[in-house]
Amino acid sequence: MSTPAPAPTWAQRLRGQGLARPPRQAWPAIGRAALGGGLALAVLAWLTQATGSPWMLGSLGASSLMLFAFPDLPFSQPRHVLAGHVLSSAAGLLCLHLLGPAWWSLGLAMALAFVAMLALRVPHPPAASNPVIVFLGQAGWSFLIMPTLVGAVALLLMAWLYNNLTRPTVYPTYW
Repeated sequence: MSTPAPAPTWAQRLRGQGLARPPRQAWPAIGRAALGGGLALAVLAWLTQATGSPWMLGSLGASSLMLFAFPDLPFSQPRHVLAGHVLSSAAGLLCLHLLGPAWWSLGLAMALAFVAMLALRVPHPPAASNPVIVFLGQAGWSFLIMPTLVGAVALLLMAWLYNNLTRPTVYPTYW
């Protein structure tokens, strides 16, 4: 019987595993992602200005990076983007309005957002910031529809159109 390897020391843990960094994307892919993300957020900003309604929230900027630079990843698929944003905003709103704006209420909102996304198999990392956005802005229940749902749907529609027009592969990989 062999003895198990000793657990790494904290110094070893701080250094990481020592693996090489992933390669940089090719310049055409970087340009395509930057153009797509920039156009998408510009359209959301224009819609906000033109209608007087908030079409975007900060976490949609991070979502656009995933949708336009890494559209084939599971986190970038429509069900993850849409459900992740709605569930996380709902968790934030629920805790804010039922428990108040306390530090522990925000912590509970974050935990609920994690549980909801992971249990339903729809994690979307940018959406995890939505409870923080809800608490910082003291958002009302309408935040769930506008900008959360409407903004996420608009961003997904633009990603679907742009990625299918500019890439040889199909987006999304699954619904």
